[in-house]
Amino acid sequence: MKRRTSKTSNNQNIESLIDKTKTKNKQRKTKIRVYYSLLTIVLLICLAQIGFSAILNITKTISYQTKINTMKKTKYQAMKRNENLKEEIKNFSTASSLEAIARNNLKMAGDDEVLVIINTAHEAQTDKKSKKNKNYKKLLNPENNE
Repeated sequence: MKRRTSKTSNNQNIESLIDKTKTKNKQRKTKIRVYYSLLTIVLLICLAQIGFSAILNITKTISYQTKINTMKKTKYQAMKRNENLKEEIKNFSTASSLEAIARNNLKMAGDDEVLVIINTAHEAQTDKKSKKNKNYKKLLNPENNE
């Protein structure tokens, strides 16, 4: 009978050891599962951030390219305008163009020319206003009358 009790105690010891190892294995498995699930969550967060930053960089690149293109267009237009202004300066510096400008501004005519002045409604009104302003100035400051 002693042998039976020793066998049963051995069996119980073995069963308890088996149970302990099973529980330890279960605990290890759950720890590993938790660890892997945490790593998965961290990796997903990193992937989401990388994707978001990639989208932002692409949109910034597109907007910068459009800004560069508009700046190139404005530069081209400014260069054309600069060339046109240089040409106008060259044209105005000739004697015939200076004479034409002086004739137009001073209302002069050449020997074989006839001067025709056409006043529009807007110019006539401004002329009347300037004459009225001169009259008011004369009335306000009688010492400065010419």
